[in-house]
Amino acid sequence: MPQQTFEAALSQCPLIAILRGLAPSQAREIGQSLYETGFRLIEVPLNSPQALESIALLRGCLPADCVIGAGTVMTPQACAEVAEAGGQIIVMPHSDPAVIRAAKAAELACCPGVATPTEAFAALAAGADVLKMFPAEQLGVPVLKAWRAVMPASIRLVPVGGITPGNLDAFVKAGASGFGLGSALYKPGQDGRQVGAQARAFIQAWSQATPAHA
Repeated sequence: MPQQTFEAALSQCPLIAILRGLAPSQAREIGQSLYETGFRLIEVPLNSPQALESIALLRGCLPADCVIGAGTVMTPQACAEVAEAGGQIIVMPHSDPAVIRAAKAAELACCPGVATPTEAFAALAAGADVLKMFPAEQLGVPVLKAWRAVMPASIRLVPVGGITPGNLDAFVKAGASGFGLGSALYKPGQDGRQVGAQARAFIQAWSQATPAHA
């Protein structure tokens, strides 16, 4: 995937839809609903049923400006499997440098999970494109603000875990560059209409949030 495709998706809407538990039979409906509301980054965790099939279906039915990928990627081998299915981004709960390097070798964007500054800088050194602050509900706004004081402004910090339309603004004020959105955006069994309504609430919250530099 060209780096500019990933950068363009982040610039248009830096909200990553995490479709944990998505079944392939729902992939098209949910993906199209998210795209229509403005989402341009979608990941299916690999511990979902037939996750690679869902990734392939999403890639096949959504326009090229929508970046599709996998979450809960734990091994270097999984990066190759995601790439073969048409995935373009690797999202991890941890920051194993071997997985980061495998993602970059497969020409995939990589968003590893980090919980300390040491992990964050090590992930960047290994080639991370975006840093997933996880779990955000445990780290909290004060930690994000402290990280921002020492991280280069160009580094994207993306809190994941417990983010809702109601608490999103506090993280943005502290320096969040975007978010990974899980159960508040999608739960297995929800249809496109439900997910679309939840997606619009997040889009509205993001558009009304106050950036740290404002």
